[in-house]
Amino acid sequence: MTGFKEGNVSGQDTGGLSNASFKGKTALITGGTSGIGKATALELARAGANVVITGRRQKEGDEVVAQIKRLGVQGVFVQGDVTDESHVRRAVETAEKLTGRLSFAFNNAGVELMGVPTTESTADQYHKIMDVNVLGVLLSMKHEIPALIRGGGGSIVNNASIAGRIGMAGLGIYIASKHAVIGLTKAAAVEVAKQGVRVNTVSPGGVQTEMLDRFTGGNADAMAWMAGMHPVGRIAKADEIAKPVLFLLSDASSFVTGHDLLVDGGFTVP
Repeated sequence: MTGFKEGNVSGQDTGGLSNASFKGKTALITGGTSGIGKATALELARAGANVVITGRRQKEGDEVVAQIKRLGVQGVFVQGDVTDESHVRRAVETAEKLTGRLSFAFNNAGVELMGVPTTESTADQYHKIMDVNVLGVLLSMKHEIPALIRGGGGSIVNNASIAGRIGMAGLGIYIASKHAVIGLTKAAAVEVAKQGVRVNTVSPGGVQTEMLDRFTGGNADAMAWMAGMHPVGRIAKADEIAKPVLFLLSDASSFVTGHDLLVDGGFTVP
């Protein structure tokens, strides 16, 4: 099993995780144009991985790819939507062709719906959230798993949330979607465990991303309230989620599958 040591191809800190798990291999990240997806793409690149990212925004995707390439590895952006199976298939094929095999996938694409009570929820809202957060993960794993098996095995991390562990008023559909992501992950992990593929989830608490800005409306009081919900007294930075994702992707977690890793500053402890 790969251990922990200092150092990486770019001379930047990767949290002490050995780059032996990643150097020269290829990772695919959905929703990689901002936030946790972008932070994870850059952490993987620092560790020596080639990175394919997907997303709907061409400009932001091109900017992230430029940053990846400056770290001395290959980077590719595939524009599209994870609810479109042809896009998902194309992204996986692109990742496989980059170096001949796909080794890692981080299914990060997701959307939120805030402040809608159960009794006011609509079918359109349901499909908007479930199609991206659940169907997107399902379609991604559907095509990633065979690619990982063809390449001799690998690891998938799906981005869930503390919302997959608890209930919160006004977030019913979003809460349901993240519970579903954790459930899908556990089922897939059991299905492919003997084929050399591990599947886990990471469940962040509040993170400084565009999604959190939308949730709080950029209001300082709302941000302070959110920070206070975490026993550590603050909100996470995106790279504080990216590094645990790399742990779950890496050989350092070689005996971990079907697990949901909480990275929430103690939010779910009380």
